Amino acid sequence: MRSITANYRTMNTMKKYFNYWFYVILAAMAAILFSPGQADAQDHRMIRLAKITVDPAQLEQYNAALKEQMTTAVKVEPGVLTYYAVADKANPAHITILEIYADTAAYKAHILTPHFKKYKATVQNMVKSLELVDVNLIGAAKKPDM
Repeated sequence: MRSITANYRTMNTMKKYFNYWFYVILAAMAAILFSPGQADAQDHRMIRLAKITVDPAQLEQYNAALKEQMTTAVKVEPGVLTYYAVADKANPAHITILEIYADTAAYKAHILTPHFKKYKATVQNMVKSLELVDVNLIGAAKKPDM
């Protein structure tokens, strides 16, 4: 039987691994989204990361609800510019979403929409933890044809 200290060290190592890959993925997504020289023009946009841990037994249902909400929001809300949702390969229940809104007013309008409220109600018992992190774009690069 493993000691509590060994379990703690294992969990701490997993957390460091998750955080490392989280920032690698974030950098890659930012590179895809923005071309050089656009960072200054994007300052009015609201960029947020949502770090979510989902109940693994409900992951399939969660992913379906998330995809429905993202697709609807981008389609019907002019201020919802981009969503990228990624899952940790080692632990697919750890999901990170990059959200980009035209501005904070667009985000505030978004969370009042029927499709967002439906998503929140649907996933309320599926989400084990949620951390929202507002970020600033400090640089970006992408291929010209991307």
